[in-house]
Amino acid sequence: MYKFRSNHEQNTDQAVDKHALIFGLISVFLCGIGFSIITPVVPFLVQPYTSNPEEQAIIVTLLTSIYAVCVFFAAPVLGALSDRYGRRPLLLVCLLGSAIGYLVFGLGGALWVLFAGRIIEGITGGSISTIFAYFADIIPPEQRTKYFGWVSAVAGVGTVIGPTLGGLLAKLGYAVPMYFGAIITLLNVVYGIYYMPESLDRMKRLKEITLARLNPFIQLAAILSMKNLKRLLISAFLLWIPGGSLQAVFSQFTMETFSWKPALIGLMFSIMGFQDIISQGFIMPKLLKKLSDTQIAVAGMASEIIGYGLIALSALFSFYPLLIAGMFIFGFGDSVFGPAFNGMLSKSVDSSEQGRIQGGSQSIQALARIIGPILGGQLYVSLGHAAPAFMGMILIAAAIPVLYKRTH
Repeated sequence: MYKFRSNHEQNTDQAVDKHALIFGLISVFLCGIGFSIITPVVPFLVQPYTSNPEEQAIIVTLLTSIYAVCVFFAAPVLGALSDRYGRRPLLLVCLLGSAIGYLVFGLGGALWVLFAGRIIEGITGGSISTIFAYFADIIPPEQRTKYFGWVSAVAGVGTVIGPTLGGLLAKLGYAVPMYFGAIITLLNVVYGIYYMPESLDRMKRLKEITLARLNPFIQLAAILSMKNLKRLLISAFLLWIPGGSLQAVFSQFTMETFSWKPALIGLMFSIMGFQDIISQGFIMPKLLKKLSDTQIAVAGMASEIIGYGLIALSALFSFYPLLIAGMFIFGFGDSVFGPAFNGMLSKSVDSSEQGRIQGGSQSIQALARIIGPILGGQLYVSLGHAAPAFMGMILIAAAIPVLYKRTH
């Protein structure tokens, strides 16, 4: 059904296995749709089980955090298993788990069912680390930043379609986007069964899995002990904390501040996807010719600071054009930071360690997305709607010198 090409062959002739590339990009695209299609409707699904907006905001952020908790513990396990048994079986199992999680969340009926759906999805939510390890397997090191840009662009297309589609489907019922997310994820599983090539050659797989490699805390300590990775991951951690907060409180924020409905919230989320498409299609190719990965990442972080500033002002003045402008600028920063970061990360280790390092990165991101929504939710309720955005400005301003010092 497909032709397998070993890493040695790929790195020798600098070619990329087309079947592997197509499946990987389709997986990212469908993951983008499946994840983002639910974002506009989560507050509305929670609303029947809460008594006031403050409680609703806390529950929404806790649902985001519980997902991240599960990813934190599962990502090192999934990364180690993919290094040992290959990317293909792990990725297919993860996608199947995500489909089940969407279905359970959509069925609802009680708050504990909503949390159960997020837990199921979170346990298999480390799939993105396996996807990045998959791309690292099939792409020569010197081309990875460029191809990770393609991944961001394709994810951006999915992100454009997902929230808008979710907002429109919500008119048929708030649970309908969840069911649709489950269906398209299952379709991706079926496609993968027939067409997904294995990317990790048996000769390059991990010989055995120790208990230490399955412990997220030990893995984090080991990864952070690597001098060439420590500052990179710490700076990303500081950036991911407010990113997790923004994602968790955004729907609640726009609903309460501007009285927006799911369709409009979904359209707003789509801005992020448009930014990825524009950035990867027109801006990143030019940046790659003139700037290093580190310089591109710092430029992205600076843009995010400006974006957060405008978002904070939109809350203070209840003026939604500032929010739209802020999301465009934030989206640009996010779209250029991601490929640069993943390029630097993947170039730091060899093939047998890609699953481990991507799993560790995913765990750190999950840890940030545990802290971010909880912290952002508390700031949102206690200090006002602009507080989470101000937190973003402060943390990213601290992250820039950490990343910049890494290269000196």
